[in-house]
Amino acid sequence: MAKAPKAVLPKPGENPGKIVDIDVSQEMSESFLEYAYSVIYSRALPDARDGLKPVQRRILHQMSDMGLRPDKGHVKCARVVGEVMGKLHPHGDGAIYDAMVRMAQSFSMRLPLIDGHGNFGSLDSGPAAMRYTESRLATPAMAMVNESDEDTVDFGSNYDGQLLEPIVLPAAFPNLLVNGATGIAVGMATNMPPHNLGEVIAATKHLIDNPKATLKALMKFVPAPDFPTGGEITAREGIAEAYEGGRGSFKVRATAVIEKVTSRKMGIVITEFPYNIGPEKVVEKIADLVKAKKIQGISDIIDLSDGQQGTKVVVEIKNGYEAEDVLEKLYKLTPMEDQFSINAVALVNGKPLTLGLKELLQVFIDHRIEVVRRRSEYRKGKAEARLTLVDGLLKAIIDIDKVIKIIRASDDAAVAKDALIKNFKLNDEQATYILDMPLRRLTKMSKLELESEQKELKAIIAALKKLLASEDAIKAQVAVELDEVAKNFATPRRTRLA
Repeated sequence: MAKAPKAVLPKPGENPGKIVDIDVSQEMSESFLEYAYSVIYSRALPDARDGLKPVQRRILHQMSDMGLRPDKGHVKCARVVGEVMGKLHPHGDGAIYDAMVRMAQSFSMRLPLIDGHGNFGSLDSGPAAMRYTESRLATPAMAMVNESDEDTVDFGSNYDGQLLEPIVLPAAFPNLLVNGATGIAVGMATNMPPHNLGEVIAATKHLIDNPKATLKALMKFVPAPDFPTGGEITAREGIAEAYEGGRGSFKVRATAVIEKVTSRKMGIVITEFPYNIGPEKVVEKIADLVKAKKIQGISDIIDLSDGQQGTKVVVEIKNGYEAEDVLEKLYKLTPMEDQFSINAVALVNGKPLTLGLKELLQVFIDHRIEVVRRRSEYRKGKAEARLTLVDGLLKAIIDIDKVIKIIRASDDAAVAKDALIKNFKLNDEQATYILDMPLRRLTKMSKLELESEQKELKAIIAALKKLLASEDAIKAQVAVELDEVAKNFATPRRTRLA
């Protein structure tokens, strides 16, 4: 079968009557490949370093740039979405708002990064429109975005080349493991469960101290995922497999107790469901099974779940039936027992890779070492620049009257600068700084204060040089900062292990 040629419009400057024949199959192949690359790298997969997809990273960066910090007031989500879409994200507002909502939902993320005000939905219903909801950064999000202005990460051009955006965030904790990720790309997908922050940080510190640590040793700190909705992991066989090679599955059960619900009846009280399973879905399924007579012994189902009290579904048992038997059937026939499949795919150096637990932790450690090194270099350079100016001021204020006399007697700034350099042995930067300083500030300068600042700057520079001279010192600093994050944000495990 002959391949149909594709007519291509002429480029500017070309003969407008010229038609170029192109192989359609080749064009389709190349176009689809470009599309696939775009979805994989720019939309669907998270970066293994900060655990964020581009849209999530852009939201957090833009909110930080807007000053929407935890100590400030909430603003309408529509405003944030507009800023992100207009400046950084060349896609629809729906995708941006969906990502915002997920980062604000306490039942979706183990450590929410956005503090939402208003209806951000539930496991059974969607959120209110963005014009009704408000948001600001949550406190843990500051650990993700802080220090990005200290040359800790690289920046790249936004979609139209007019602004810069971070390629990755500094991320002071292993966000990919803590909050998990889901995404469907072209030919690949990722599905990673949330974990307990304290456990993940303990494992990270152990790997910093013991680079050759085995998976078994790391799993003593991170035995299994920890879902924000709790539940109970009953079959753990696939967890070790997933932590080893990046793929595996395990079962999660709802939390249920058998107790008297009325003076005459026993019942099953369900207070936690598997991850991403809402009570309405389960209640509906149970009702369908009762109508189909696939489950017997249930007299009533009452959903008492709400936003304040949390999840609570009461299943009343008919007299003459064993509640334990009914509960086992519920686990078997309803989403009260669900299987979670781990597929740990993330971007490493721009390439999608399937990673085990140790690899995920190591990528984060390498990232934080680089962040601390670059931050220290930046702070050292800033302190050295300030020290140079302080040294110049100390030379000048010894004879401030002479400085003023030289400036007044000079015909222009260039002459004054040359005279200051010659008389006080200043460099060009010091002389320029003194000339640019208002006279009232220069005359009120205290030698004692400048000497105190000089001493402090020298101490800072010495400490930073010592830190930068030792890889072990940088690793120790990373561990110290991880301890601080754990102290501020770690919470007890919610998902129990059978």
